Amino acid sequence: MTGKLRIALPKGRLFDQSIELLSRAGIRIADESSASRRLRFLDEEGKYEFIQLKPIDIPVYVESGAIDAGIAGSDVLRELESDVYEPLDLQIGKCKLSLAAPDGIVLSHEKHLSIATKYPRTADRFFKSRRAHVRIVRLEGSVEIAPALGLADAIVDLVETGRTLRDNDLRIIEDIMPVSAKMIVNRTAMKTKARRINTLISKLDAVIYENT
Repeated sequence: MTGKLRIALPKGRLFDQSIELLSRAGIRIADESSASRRLRFLDEEGKYEFIQLKPIDIPVYVESGAIDAGIAGSDVLRELESDVYEPLDLQIGKCKLSLAAPDGIVLSHEKHLSIATKYPRTADRFFKSRRAHVRIVRLEGSVEIAPALGLADAIVDLVETGRTLRDNDLRIIEDIMPVSAKMIVNRTAMKTKARRINTLISKLDAVIYENT
């Protein structure tokens, strides 16, 4: 495995989109590798070693240098305030981070609010910018049910189609930021492996913006 660029791919909703984008860029992975439960696998030419990781862990591995580059959502990057290069917006995994509350509820920033979210740092920065007083309730899942159970007045969470919000009688109050997947690169690797990393960036850039 030595000498290969080590690249982290996110498990979950972004994985298939990442594989498809890499394939369009001429970086193909055998179907049995990407479909298996293996956490480590190579591309067909043996130039890249791919590692499947939880999205929240990818910036940590890349920042530390354990992995050269990766694909990570801007939501995770902003939450962790990661010290990595972000040379390319991959234009996949597009959604938004939004503030949502139950239908019929009017939120007032003048009142003390409880906000349930997987993004406590991002939510805290957002409400501080509004000079609002909130209590952040950090959750790892099932954020949408928090207002109905009385745990929080509102939520801050990713919204793609809005269906989950509607199914739980929630509505968007305000969009906080757009979200998409970024290519991220370790700062040292960007210097010591510049040629190979820039080649990868160029391949991806060519197919991302080929129709623009």
